[in-house]
Amino acid sequence: MRDFLQRTLACPHCGEPTDLNIDGSQGDQDYYEDCTVCCHPMHVRVTRNELADKLEVRVDADDEQIF
Repeated sequence: MRDFLQRTLACPHCGEPTDLNIDGSQGDQDYYEDCTVCCHPMHVRVTRNELADKLEVRVDADDEQIF
């Protein structure tokens, strides 16, 4: 598994593409990173799956509510 990845994703606030550098060597992570376009914080969750040998990355605006 590669521990360091760079992905381009759409910001959950402005919808513009932004680059995200992911460090999977630290295991599961939960952190905030600012959008490079609108500067709003994006909530990033990284889950490392050792059995499937992959990283799962979830990004949301953190102000989304589930009813």
